[in-house]
Amino acid sequence: VQLQASGGGMVQAGGSLRLSCTTSGLTFGRHNMGWFRQAPGKEREFVAAITWRASTTLFADSVKGRFTISRDNAKNTVYLQMNSLKSEDTAVYYCAASGGFAGAERSQTYAYWGQGTLVTVSS
Repeated sequence: VQLQASGGGMVQAGGSLRLSCTTSGLTFGRHNMGWFRQAPGKEREFVAAITWRASTTLFADSVKGRFTISRDNAKNTVYLQMNSLKSEDTAVYYCAASGGFAGAERSQTYAYWGQGTLVTVSS
């Protein structure tokens, strides 16, 4: 199983980025997907999650109204659209896959993880 995150980079505050995570080796359409992030010196934290049919999404309070999560099951890809970026959004962003949605905010729920992509927001 492989999860490949991409789309990170450097952007000014107020700008936007779209992260992508493409998977292989798992039945993507039967897995719920999540995004987490880890800032320097901080613990990994939940960002967003989406069910396998995209019927339900969940967001951390810190990103509500600014980030959206979506997926394309035909492309085995999940996206994280990040708008109105702030300096505190600077982190390595990880995508993850889970067979269940209960506890979607907890990293322990996820069985598979990508390698991370760095997002740097300059103020």
